[in-house]
Formats: sequence, structure tokens, C-alpha cells
Amino acid sequence: MAYLLNTREKDLDGFTVRRILPNTAKRMIGPFVFIDHMGPADFTAGEGIDVRPHPHIGLSTITYLMEGSLLHRDSLGNNLEIQPGDVNWMTAGKGIVHSERETIEVKSGQHKLNGMQCWMALPKNMAEVSPSFTHIKRASLPHHMFDGVLIRLIAGEALGLTSPIKTYSPMFYLDILAKPEKEISRPNPDQECMVYVLDGSVTIEGTPYEAGDVIILEDEQCINSTSHCRLLMLGGEEWPAVPLIEWNFVSFDRERIEKAKDDWREQRFPKIPGDDNEFTPLP
Repeated sequence: MAYLLNTREKDLDGFTVRRILPNTAKRMIGPFVFIDHMGPADFTAGEGIDVRPHPHIGLSTITYLMEGSLLHRDSLGNNLEIQPGDVNWMTAGKGIVHSERETIEVKSGQHKLNGMQCWMALPKNMAEVSPSFTHIKRASLPHHMFDGVLIRLIAGEALGLTSPIKTYSPMFYLDILAKPEKEISRPNPDQECMVYVLDGSVTIEGTPYEAGDVIILEDEQCINSTSHCRLLMLGGEEWPAVPLIEWNFVSFDRERIEKAKDDWREQRFPKIPGDDNEFTPLP
């Protein structure tokens, strides 16, 4: 039986995010161990996102925006702006540093931001892979269009489609736009699945859900739209164990996390070219 996942709001330097994972009721969905909904937020001129350089290990991150833009920089030398519908996929592996800011053009005027940030744990045997980064424009992502339902495959495999992003375990991540009174089939029914209603309303086996609801599907195989709606649907194969998460580090090994903390404290992580004047201390 499908059930609602309670979420909480968290303040990050004056910017409110909705924390979906980690969650006491569901610590992990497929490889997903962390999900934040950033916004929707309106910023006045001079205000906005300014996430200073910080490290990661043992995970891949994915940034996906519905509104606004972010300037990504990392210790591999990548420096680019992500727009709505594009995908930033960053694999930390043995260690990477990145920052997320906004350009002068964006920050100089009133602007919006609305997007999702997710972390996917790396399997134990891949936790120390070399770091990498992939940016995919929205037009290059696979789309499925049929009978009033438009689906974009952000990452993974679903509906007979495969995203160009290299993933490290079976998963899927979909952005879905549907007209009223349409049936949306659950992809990969043998995998765990979460539905996030961004806009509009749906029913699942007769139970109504509305914008803001986060639903974990169990045996349910389809969703019915009751209005124009937009959903995010994500999941993957269930993992036998949940990794440790501390600050920005993910690992199955407590000693590895302690080493990462010490490496960051002593500034042994690589620097970001052109963005190395600031430092985010350990909490």
C-alpha cells in the first residue's frame, strides 16, 4: 500500500530547502540517500545561492532545475552554468570539491530558483573510483511522449530508454508532465519507487494526492492524473545495506569518513581552479 513520506524544511544560509531524504521512515530509495527540493524561491537583486567550495566522497550527485540557473565549478576544472531541464551528474568517488553559485547577470536582478539535488551512494566496490563530471543538455535526454503524457528520463533506465549518463547501479529518475485524466505507469515495477507531486493532483488506487506530497509506492503499478500535473518519479533496486552519511561524505566504512574529515580539515583535497579563496569548515 502506498504511503506518504513526511518531509521537513531546513535553512541553509537563509535559503529554505525541503529535505526528503534522509528520512526516519525511509533511509534510502534505490541508490538515493539524499534528496533536497531547493525552493521555489524568489531572490532580490544581490541575493541568491552562494555555496562555497566543499568536498564529497563515495557518491554521485545530480542537480536538476525547474527554474533558475546555477554556476557549477569543481576541482576537475569544470566551470559551467546549468539551466532548467539540463543535468549535472558529478561522481565524487575517492574525492572531489565543488561550489554552486550564480552568475553576475543572474544575481544582479530579481530572480528565481527551483530545483532538486540528489545523492546516490556508490556501491562498495566502486566507492573509490576516480572523480568525474557530466553535463547533459535537456534536448539530449531521452523523451517518451504518448497520449497527453510527456516523460523525460533524467538518469538511469526506464520505459525502454537509457539516459546518456553513466550510473553505477540500477536506477531511474523521471520528470513527468501529464494532462488530466491520464494513466501514468510505474516504471521498473520490481524496483523501489518514489513519486513527488510538484504541481497538480493525482490518485493512486483511489487515494488522492496533491502538490507537495511525497509518496512511496509498494505494489501500486499506476498513477492517475486528476488535473494537469507534474511529477518526479525516481528509484532503483533495493540495497541490502544503507551506507553511513556524515556531512558531505558517504561510505560503508567509518574509518574512511574519518579520513575524509581529516583530509578536509587539513586541506588535502584538491582545489577548484578560479574558486579557491573560500573554505567551508567542517560542521
